[in-house]
Amino acid sequence: MPALWIKNARVIDPATKRDAVGDLFANNGRMVASLSPAERKRAKVIDATGLVACPGLVDVHVHFREPGQTHKETIATGSQAAAAGGFTTVVCMPNTSPPACTAGTIQFINDAIKRDAVIKVYPTGCITVDMKGQALAPIGSLKRAGVVAITDDGDCVQSNELMRRACEYARMFDLSIMDHCQDHSMTQGAVMNEGVVSTRLGLRGWPNAAEDLIVARNIILSTYTGAHIHMQHISSKNSVELLRRAKSRNIRVTAEATPHHIALTDEALGTYDPNFKMNPPLRTEEDRQAIIAGLKDGTIDIVATDHAPHTNYEKDKEFDFAPNGILGSETALPVTLGVLLREAKMKLPRIIDLMTRRPADLFKLPAGSLATDAAADICLFDPNEKWRYDAAKGFSKSSNSPWNGQTLTGKVKSTIVDGRVVFDGQRIR
Repeated sequence: MPALWIKNARVIDPATKRDAVGDLFANNGRMVASLSPAERKRAKVIDATGLVACPGLVDVHVHFREPGQTHKETIATGSQAAAAGGFTTVVCMPNTSPPACTAGTIQFINDAIKRDAVIKVYPTGCITVDMKGQALAPIGSLKRAGVVAITDDGDCVQSNELMRRACEYARMFDLSIMDHCQDHSMTQGAVMNEGVVSTRLGLRGWPNAAEDLIVARNIILSTYTGAHIHMQHISSKNSVELLRRAKSRNIRVTAEATPHHIALTDEALGTYDPNFKMNPPLRTEEDRQAIIAGLKDGTIDIVATDHAPHTNYEKDKEFDFAPNGILGSETALPVTLGVLLREAKMKLPRIIDLMTRRPADLFKLPAGSLATDAAADICLFDPNEKWRYDAAKGFSKSSNSPWNGQTLTGKVKSTIVDGRVVFDGQRIR
């Protein structure tokens, strides 16, 4: 592989506190301080004038559906969609068919990653057997098989005692727990946020309290056991405040927000479009602003996509019966920039930190930095380029996106993994 020389980019690397126009160099898949004259002659040169160069984006919450649900997505197509969105490292959820609750299933996933992925993909394992919330999965075996965290994402563990024991084992094996915070007893038959809009539309409402109760439960269990519990896709203003108070007491809890929860509200459901149906649901403007405030003050640690593909024939149903979930990988960067950079006036290095160094550090992933000898995983993007997103022409196997047909601002121009261009702004290479 030839050396790589990226010229004249605005280099933003939160890990090394670098923010300046300059060059980047890579050789043998690693970042280097410079290249020799001979290496520069042979190097692949990218003129990045006007572009931002940052560490490859890191997404700790994707659903790649393999094994068992490959009609929706595969590790190959999911990783290609992620690459098109500027991501070089992702963490995939275990709600596959069968669920990833055994070392054998994790080995199957790792084999598929090695064979098919164009970026770096890390698996998680289940907290409970078959994600049924009745008995703990073999957490030690899952750790040895290579999982980076455990989660029953999509099926929150309802038993507080079982969750307590999971926390104890997770701490024993130095694993984080990622939790989808949902009290199922409060959401039976619910399809959207409970409030004025749900009443107007005649749809069963989903109260904030269903999330808030589990967030509070997890804060208590983290305090009790010392385990790191990461709250997935926070959507409620009350949950943000609970986390803010917990962090003021140095409790080992962290949280993520999704691009769709900071960009959209339940008002978007007025046309009953199932591409706006997700779990947790889109909530109110007050909730949206609270999540943005949480990202600004550090209460919410990172941005993650919850990329959740479904086929057209699954989504194209009455709103009550359509599955929850939307695509997120290819639109995450422009949507996040639109909200946090242009609306909330956050500085670009802070936003990049939310999508690179911070998620990598939370889950001890070898990513998120452009320091010398780090993996040469790089995202080049134009923060000001406008483009029309056509989900059907995207790289995911599915097309269930609320941003389909919209003009977005911020375009990934190149995604580089270990010094090799895997996405050139138009196609996967």
